[in-house]
Amino acid sequence: MGMFDWVKSSYPLPEPFMGLNQTKDIEEGYSGTMSNFWIDPAGYLWVGVYKDTHTFETIEEDDPRYDPKFAWVNYEWVPTGKHGKFIVHPITKYVEIYPAEWSGKWEDWPRLKIHFKYGKLQDYEDVTGR
Repeated sequence: MGMFDWVKSSYPLPEPFMGLNQTKDIEEGYSGTMSNFWIDPAGYLWVGVYKDTHTFETIEEDDPRYDPKFAWVNYEWVPTGKHGKFIVHPITKYVEIYPAEWSGKWEDWPRLKIHFKYGKLQDYEDVTGR
């Protein structure tokens, strides 16, 4: 099925869309990056931003962790001590979501089309089976 993004809803959407959902529609060009989004109770869409929370460092040859047989593993992500944050994601578009937990045939999965304008939910429509 491929990669997707997570969308957690605290906005009063119909069941089974309350809670954790998935989508591939939020960002053009790089959707499916396992990004985390949240729809707050007022209908605003938030995105997690983790800029500067880690640095990418090379493990040098004089380091005991260095592995000369596998040069591609001689790198690591190092925490900087900074924390990520959530900011309003000001998109204007239609986004289709589906429940993260569903135990039925793919053709029967519930789907909800949500309209966002400047990051605020405007309306939604059940598009299951279309």
